[in-house]
Amino acid sequence: MTLMKVDALDYQSRILTWDQMRAQAAKLREAGMKVVFTNGAFDILHLGHLTYMTFAREQGDCLIVGLNSDASVRRYKGDKRPIVPQEERATMLASLRCVDYVVLFDQDEPKDLIAHILPDILIKGEDWAHYVSGRDVVEANGGKVILAKMVEGRSTTNVIKKIVEAYAK
Repeated sequence: MTLMKVDALDYQSRILTWDQMRAQAAKLREAGMKVVFTNGAFDILHLGHLTYMTFAREQGDCLIVGLNSDASVRRYKGDKRPIVPQEERATMLASLRCVDYVVLFDQDEPKDLIAHILPDILIKGEDWAHYVSGRDVVEANGGKVILAKMVEGRSTTNVIKKIVEAYAK
């Protein structure tokens, strides 16, 4: 088996600015497509992330992933995170079949980005059922919020813990 070389430049056209994403989402909706949005840090990609994003993509025609910037991740997960820098996280997400576009945000929550894009469907993990940032914006514009089931035991925190336990002396 020959391994294919991954060229990060292949995916750069799928990592957009806020204004580029707003324009693209508008074009997609004009074409009758359902635009789905989800967000997260997606630090150290794992099966839980992939399962979650695949589910999100199945809910519509186009999946936009709002990615927390490094500064945003540090503010809510602490100074040791993220493990993987935002440029690499964005490129890995953009390379996934289930992800159509990636857009970075620096705020603590994605509500402003959601209001800027106005997706038809907002996906969040069921662990966030108590508070879904942007729910009010999406629902006020005729969209809906769907809570995704989580993959038991799969989290970046668990991956980091396992690495530390395996290699700490």
